[in-house]
Amino acid sequence: MTQTFWIAASILIILALAFILYPVFFHRPQAKQTGDLKRENLMAYQGRLQELDAEYEAGNLDDDGYRQLREELAGTMLEDIPEEAPARPVVTGRKSALAIGLLAIALVPAASVLLYQKWGAMDKVEQFHAMQQLGNDEGNRQEQMAGLIEQLRAKLEANPDNPDGWAMLGQSYMRLERYEEAAWAFQNLAVNVGDDGSRAVALGLAAQALFFDSQGVMTESVTDAIDAARALNPDEVNALGLLGIHAFSQQEYRQAIRHWERIVTVAPDHPQLPSIQGGIREAYNRLGEEPPKAPVAQAVEGPAVTVRVSLADALAREVPEDTTLFVFARRVDGAGGPPLAIKRLTAGALPAEIRLDDSSAMSPEATISSAERVMVVARLSRSGSAMPQAGDWQGRLDAPVEVVDGDSQPVELVIDQQLTN
Repeated sequence: MTQTFWIAASILIILALAFILYPVFFHRPQAKQTGDLKRENLMAYQGRLQELDAEYEAGNLDDDGYRQLREELAGTMLEDIPEEAPARPVVTGRKSALAIGLLAIALVPAASVLLYQKWGAMDKVEQFHAMQQLGNDEGNRQEQMAGLIEQLRAKLEANPDNPDGWAMLGQSYMRLERYEEAAWAFQNLAVNVGDDGSRAVALGLAAQALFFDSQGVMTESVTDAIDAARALNPDEVNALGLLGIHAFSQQEYRQAIRHWERIVTVAPDHPQLPSIQGGIREAYNRLGEEPPKAPVAQAVEGPAVTVRVSLADALAREVPEDTTLFVFARRVDGAGGPPLAIKRLTAGALPAEIRLDDSSAMSPEATISSAERVMVVARLSRSGSAMPQAGDWQGRLDAPVEVVDGDSQPVELVIDQQLTN
C-alpha cells in the first residue's frame, strides 16, 4: 500500500515538474521570433514582387500602375516589420533555464512532501500500513507482533481518529495477554466510535480485559467499565457474560442463569453460544434442578435466504478459529446503505448453515423482505470490523439469490479468496 502510494505521488510530482520545465527549455526567445517574422515578410515581399514583374512584362500593367503597386507593396512590408526593441542585458537562455530547472527539481518534491505531511493523510497511510503488517504477520507472530504493535500504538497516539486501528490494537494486546494495555486500547476505541451501541461494545471489551488482568476478581475498575457499558446498552453481551461468571463464582447460580440466558435471548448467533448454554446447564445442576427443555422449534416463516458457508480447504490452516465471520445480504442494484441482513459468527463455527431474514436486519428501513433478490457475501475479518480490509478472506455468490417466504434449500457459499487491497 505505502509503495503504491509513493509511486503514484512520484508520478504526480514528475508531471508537475514537466509543466514547469517545458516552457523553460522550449520557450522561443523574442529576438528569434522577431527574426523569423522578418524573414517571412521578406519572402512574401519577394514573391509578390516577382508576380508584379511578370504582370508588367506580360503587358497587363502600365508604367504608372506598375510603379504604384511596387510602392504600396514596399510600404506594406515596412509596416509589418516590428521596430527593434532596445538592447538590454539578459542572462544566457540555456543557463537561466538550467538554473530554474534545478530549482524546480529541488523545491517541488520537497514542498509536496512537506505540504502533504501538514494537510494530507500521511498518518492514515502509515496507520493502515502498520495494521496491514500486523494482520499479515502469521508466521513469526510472537517474535514480530510486539514491535508492530508498538508502531501501531505510536501512530494511533499521534492521530487517534481510527476506530479500526484501536480495535486491532486491543485484540493484539489480548492475544499477547497484555490485558491492562488491551483495556486502555478498548477505552480509546470507545472514545473514537460514533454511536452508543459501538461505544458500549468497546467498554464491554475493556471490562473483559480488566477482568482477565485481575485474574477473575471483580475490581472497582472492572465494575466501573461494566456499568459504563450497560448505561449505554443494558444488554451488552460482554458485560452480561462477566456478570454471569462473577455470580457463578459467588455461588449465585440463579443470577448467573439470568445474565447468561439474557445473552442467549439478545444474541442467538453469539460465537460462544455453546459455552454459554453449557454454563447455564451447569448452574441448574448446582441448584439441583433440571434445566428447562428447549422450546420446540416452530416452522420458519417470513422472507429469507439460507446459505451454507464453508471455508476452502486451502485456507483452513491460515485462518484462526477466533477470526470474526460476517455473512450479509445486499441489494442487487448495488445501492448504498446498510446490508439488508447480517449475521456474525467465528471461523470456528464453519461450516455453518445460516438463515438471513428480517431478524438480522441492521435498520428497520432496510430489510431483506423488501427485496426480491439479493447478493450474498461472507467475509472473515482479521480486525473484527465489518469493513473489508487487505488480508481478509472472502467468498461471494456469483448470481443473485431469490428471497423466498419460509424455509428454503440452502445455497453453497465457499470462502476461497484473500483480499489484497
